[in-house]
Amino acid sequence: MDTEDKGAVFCGGFKHFATQAIHAGQEPEQWRSMAVVPPISLSTTFKQLGPGEHMGYEYSRSGNPTRNCLEKAVAALDGAKYSLAYASGLAATVNIAHLWKAGDHIICTSDVYGGTNRYFRRIANEIGLNVSFVDCSDLEMLEAAITPRTKLVWLETPTNPMMTVIDIKACADIVHKHGEILLSVDNTFMSAYFQRPLALGADICMCSATKYMNGHTDVVMGLISVNCDKLYERLKFLQNSLGAIPSPFDCFLCNRGLKTLGLRMKQHFQNAMAVAQFLESDPRVETVLYPGLPSHPQHELMKRQCSGCSGMISFYIKGNLEHAQIFLKSLKLFVLAESLGGYESLAEHPGIMTHASVPEEDRKVLGISDTLIRLSVGLEDVEDIIEDLDQSLKAAHPEFTARN
Repeated sequence: MDTEDKGAVFCGGFKHFATQAIHAGQEPEQWRSMAVVPPISLSTTFKQLGPGEHMGYEYSRSGNPTRNCLEKAVAALDGAKYSLAYASGLAATVNIAHLWKAGDHIICTSDVYGGTNRYFRRIANEIGLNVSFVDCSDLEMLEAAITPRTKLVWLETPTNPMMTVIDIKACADIVHKHGEILLSVDNTFMSAYFQRPLALGADICMCSATKYMNGHTDVVMGLISVNCDKLYERLKFLQNSLGAIPSPFDCFLCNRGLKTLGLRMKQHFQNAMAVAQFLESDPRVETVLYPGLPSHPQHELMKRQCSGCSGMISFYIKGNLEHAQIFLKSLKLFVLAESLGGYESLAEHPGIMTHASVPEEDRKVLGISDTLIRLSVGLEDVEDIIEDLDQSLKAAHPEFTARN
């Protein structure tokens, strides 16, 4: 799979990803100092020349030079006309949901980040939005779920934690046959480097920038990218009115993280492929879920709509909950923690940790069992990553070590 600019559609003066990541929105001429590295503008308010006469900024919730710099860069990387930054990925989700009113219908793919599931099920539903959870990888099920009140279809691909790949273009074709329904894609697992949902027909591309886009496990942030002027104006109004905006310092850090996004994603992909191949060949592992493997049921779809894969792998360890717990407690290089997409390798148990808020019966249907483990493969030397997994599997299954 070619990881270089497959299907790239960029705005700005440069064609290639790494150049965009370094230069888009970063022009020194925008600062009086001509600083090459965008400065952090911490001011909460800005001087006006007269009442209502300002130079583009009034109050930092409404707009900030450092945030504006980041938003321009993200728009370029997503192949979008506009981008907006939020205090978290869930803040971005809430802003999208506020585009609609009580009685409107939202379809959310059934296998989705636990926080998204919790928000749609426990909050959006309770304030009058009618949310249905549907397996959107089944296009017939998606089409059958659309009603005259449907306003939004929410995809996540690959899904979290089952790593199902959903055909964005096919879903867009179905959705857009039904009037003014919008298609939103959570692109957190792939980042702008490997997947560009807007180019595949999505109306909204959102992500938790906490993960790969920032990439350093030191910022909580959400991003939304769109091309439609009217949709942008509405989202911009909500961003200001709801007020869930990131700090200038966090914007500075995320903007800095983008500069190495291409390099990082290539290495995440390389390391994860090696890990996935190791796990798939290991007798202590039941099944590996990684779209980069030819054995993955949507491998060919992944190759069509993505230019590579991230470091996210899920797998079933042989045995039961005790084997999964021993494995996780025995890890030395991997950190047992929630989140993903940073430079460090993380491991977690979805059923107990990230997806504990998903109802138990739904977890069973999705396949989130006691033996499912999710890995975020980091940027360490791959030999050390595999050695840590191997020793933890030995701790969980000493009988295989004795026999083999």
